[in-house]
Amino acid sequence: MKQGNSMSSSSISYDWFSSVNNISTASDVKSLLVVISEIIELSTVTQNDDFITIGCYFYRVSLVIMELESSEILLSLSDCIHIAKDLFSSITIPDSQVKTIMKQLESVIKHMGEVLNSIKPSSEEHFHYAVQSLVKDVDSFSFDSFETNVQMEYDLYAINDIESSTDDEPEPEPEPEPETTHVIYNIEPLYETFFCPLTNKIMNDPVTIETGVTYERIAITEWFEKFGNPADIICPKTGVKINSTILNRNIALLETIKQWEVRNEQANIKAAKAVLSLASSKPKILEVIHNLQTLCRTKPYNVVEIRSVGVIPLLATILNREDRDLTVGTLELLTQLTQNDDEDEGKKMIATAVDLSLIIQNLASEVEHLKHSALLLLVELSKSSYFCDQIGSVSGGILMLITLKYRQPVDAFASEKVDEILKNLERSPNNIKIMAENGHWQPLLHHFLEGNEEMKMEMGSYLGEIFLGQDDEIKGYVVETVSPVLIQMVFHGNSLARNVAFKALKQISSHPENATILVKSGIASNMFDEMLKRTIYNEPMNSKAEAAAILANILESGSVQLSDLQTDHKMSLNYVVYTMIKRVRNSTSDDVNINFVRILLCLMKFPKTQEIIVSVVREGDACTNLVELLNNPNEELQVVSIVFSIALSPFFGNILADKLCKTRGQPQALLKDLPETTAPTEKQAVSVKFLAKLPHENLSLNLALFNAVPLILRKLDQVQRSGTRMSKYGSVYLEGLVGILVRFTSTLYEHQFLVLATTFSFTTVFTELLMNTFSDEIQKLSANGLENLSSKTVTLSKPPPKIKKPKLKKFKRFNRLKEFYLQKCFSFDSRYLEIIPPSLCPVHKGVCSSQETFCLVEAHAVEKLLTCFDHTNIQVVEAALSAICTLLDERVDLDASVSILIRNKAIQHVLNVIKAHKNESLRRKAFWILEKLLKEGDVNSTSEISQDKFLRATLINVLHYGNGDIRLMAEKILRHLS
Repeated sequence: MKQGNSMSSSSISYDWFSSVNNISTASDVKSLLVVISEIIELSTVTQNDDFITIGCYFYRVSLVIMELESSEILLSLSDCIHIAKDLFSSITIPDSQVKTIMKQLESVIKHMGEVLNSIKPSSEEHFHYAVQSLVKDVDSFSFDSFETNVQMEYDLYAINDIESSTDDEPEPEPEPEPETTHVIYNIEPLYETFFCPLTNKIMNDPVTIETGVTYERIAITEWFEKFGNPADIICPKTGVKINSTILNRNIALLETIKQWEVRNEQANIKAAKAVLSLASSKPKILEVIHNLQTLCRTKPYNVVEIRSVGVIPLLATILNREDRDLTVGTLELLTQLTQNDDEDEGKKMIATAVDLSLIIQNLASEVEHLKHSALLLLVELSKSSYFCDQIGSVSGGILMLITLKYRQPVDAFASEKVDEILKNLERSPNNIKIMAENGHWQPLLHHFLEGNEEMKMEMGSYLGEIFLGQDDEIKGYVVETVSPVLIQMVFHGNSLARNVAFKALKQISSHPENATILVKSGIASNMFDEMLKRTIYNEPMNSKAEAAAILANILESGSVQLSDLQTDHKMSLNYVVYTMIKRVRNSTSDDVNINFVRILLCLMKFPKTQEIIVSVVREGDACTNLVELLNNPNEELQVVSIVFSIALSPFFGNILADKLCKTRGQPQALLKDLPETTAPTEKQAVSVKFLAKLPHENLSLNLALFNAVPLILRKLDQVQRSGTRMSKYGSVYLEGLVGILVRFTSTLYEHQFLVLATTFSFTTVFTELLMNTFSDEIQKLSANGLENLSSKTVTLSKPPPKIKKPKLKKFKRFNRLKEFYLQKCFSFDSRYLEIIPPSLCPVHKGVCSSQETFCLVEAHAVEKLLTCFDHTNIQVVEAALSAICTLLDERVDLDASVSILIRNKAIQHVLNVIKAHKNESLRRKAFWILEKLLKEGDVNSTSEISQDKFLRATLINVLHYGNGDIRLMAEKILRHLS
């Protein structure tokens, strides 16, 4: 503490104090207290805060005087008190001299501090602390720096001094109170004068009555009211009668009490920080947190003080301890520290020190108190615009809030607080987006419908990005709400608004469930108009492509009927189809081409529009344009063009095949870059499927693909070995490869294809593929291939040529023993070598093999084909029936063929076909085979067939209601059975 500096700088010297003649060395305590009372009264009259503060100092001096034992100190203080009283009395002089008086008062106060500092330490510890605190305050007092001295200590003693003094003490044992507790509770003691004599509580509004005794205003007022006659009123403490009930506010005492409270609260706060910084035990921390909470509730200013001393970072470390009780207390205290925080200082401190995810993770707690404490803190934090973004940036934070809002059973308090938090978070557009992504759409929809133009655009852009989720009810609600507004934006907004609306509608339409709602909103006619009629120049986006994409999405959903597509009254469906087909060409942008073709593909599913499309394609050069698109570098356009070509192939197969062969690089380009071991792409799959679907009899295309057979066989083997057939497009890819092989069996009349089939043993390949049970299409194609091959067996199977037995020279050099040995070891005469002729096929009566003549018997395909009769797929059954029919051709040995079929249980398989299927084409072939078996079979086969009651009932029914050939077949079978 600096001593004497104030006096040396003052214009008043120490001699001036000693020269004052009105000071009596014999002044007693009572007279000094009277003078101090006058000083306090004069200071309050000035209504100047600085002068009132000086009055408070003298009031605190009066408390010291009452306990002083040194007469010398008392005399020195008496000098200061009387000089101060004279100075206060002269304040009424002109303002020009007030500054001089202020300087003089400051010098008096400084000198009084020196006198107090010279008091020897007392045995009463609290008295010593009180004196030292007063000395420190007086020493730091200055009229010039009073307003700006923000570093001033308010407590009665220096906390730093106390803390440093305790640092030298030994480390406390676990049981006794630690030194930090000593810091908390070694605060300035309560003075008796602070208490109201009536309530025995510290006064909040002290007033002095006529007798000079101070009371709490409310308490003394109630005391006065107890007396019916004012003349009977007495002072509660002195018992003296009171003539006047006027109450004089004791401002000096009030200020003293307030400063005492401030000093003690400051001491508590600093000591609390010390406890928290020492990582004390749980009970100590809980006690400190409770004390800090009480201080926050007592005075709002304490909140600022607690924040400023650095308590918040210490609270952050407590959150990391993951103790439930500590976490609850810490969250509650942090909540108090964020309240009444207009400038968000406390929130910024929390943002810097506290891990926000630690707060949010408590929302998942099953402990209600903990969860509610976290919510209350988040309510306060979310009021800050800074924290809006912070909370949204915590992974899963908003999702947890939304989950808590809708969790069952409903927690009313939690739901209410979550609503408050989410409402506060809406100030950040990014948070609104996150809410929608997590299923909470109301904020986005509200701002989209009610917000300003900028907000509407931003929310609309989010609609174009966010996945609508799995809840059909929510998706329906969102689409119904926004689609009318988006359509309005398309037709009445500027370019930016149109772009936003198109993207949003494109995203919404990509969900098949939304198609019906969009169609009901009238979007179809609007999109047709945008595609085909409306033109806006210098627009950055391709609105025609966007509109076509939206319409294609809706049509691909499969939930829209042709009648739902209401077009403009000036646009017929014929016009729409004609215009789109004419625009599908290389000169059109890729996006428009892709989406126009997608729409045409969907329209092919409706008989009416299919007829229109076929008619338009037949009249123009659409096939040429379509095939030319196969060379377009845009892979997506290639894919949709190929798929559309496949859809047209039943109507224009040969035209497409011829155009393909005349197009540069085709059809070889479709087989280029087929996968080795990786899964096939969509383009690779549809490419081979397209080649498989074109008419198999087209000789030009087959010749163009002639050299691709080794490649196709190798890819077939790779797919089956690698397991890529189980991939997304693996099945389509494999079916396409098989289909390309089958097409070569349709042109076996050309010798080169016959050689091709024998070279690569097509019969064996298709026989093995016939048992590929995971794909019906492959089984059907394999049966078709076997049928085509088997139909050529009759002409390829020839009787063996007659071979003369060559004579061998006699074994002259061998003796008889050797000749006898040869006769015993070999079946032929030793003189001649007989050549055994090759075995003949019992069915075709010639030399047969699976490779050279495609014989089904030699290939062991009969049993496998008969197994296919039990297939559930009609097309597979019919293909197998057709293949077996080739074995009952008039040019083969029917007896042998029927015998082979019966041995393989063909009768039962055929009867199963008749039972399982009512398809006329299928039954016609089954009846034809059955008639052959009856006609050429034995008694046993006839008996087996005749015992089937279902067959007889079916034949009678066909006889009565059948038409044409099938009726005649039924009649023949019945005759055989009879």
